[in-house]
Amino acid sequence: MARCGSGAEFGSPAGDTMGRLHSKGKGISRSANPYKRTPPLWLKTTATDVEDHVCKLAKKGLTPSQIGVILRDSSGIPAVNTVTGSKILRLLKKNGLAPEIPEDLYMLIKKAVSVRKHMERNRADKDSKFRLILIESRIHRLARYYRSTRKLHAGWKYESSTASALVA
Repeated sequence: MARCGSGAEFGSPAGDTMGRLHSKGKGISRSANPYKRTPPLWLKTTATDVEDHVCKLAKKGLTPSQIGVILRDSSGIPAVNTVTGSKILRLLKKNGLAPEIPEDLYMLIKKAVSVRKHMERNRADKDSKFRLILIESRIHRLARYYRSTRKLHAGWKYESSTASALVA
């Protein structure tokens, strides 16, 4: 017999939700993309124009998420996927402009480098030492995932001594 009142049987958001990795939150708020997979009727930009614009922004050194924000805010392109049929990162891979390490891993490494730099100036800051341990454990976990999915080569390893060279 099923447990009564757990909420999980009916797809209730109040059911057993998984918590965050290194914080207390159990939030379920999120935005949702529109169901319609076709570009809006008011959008007059063609797929080739969008692809050229994405490549031009990538050559400037912007990350895929920054490219998406610029296209949304400046060019009025709500979703590159609906216009071109493929996502920004896939367009970059097709044109040979994809970043060598994934963006989320890159941002974590960048954060770890800045915390380590802060700790050099503030030796007594024990909280940042603890936070650095948490950040680096997330880096190792994410790197293990990317090595298993072959987005990073099998010998890739995060080392704090060479991390500043990765994000420079």
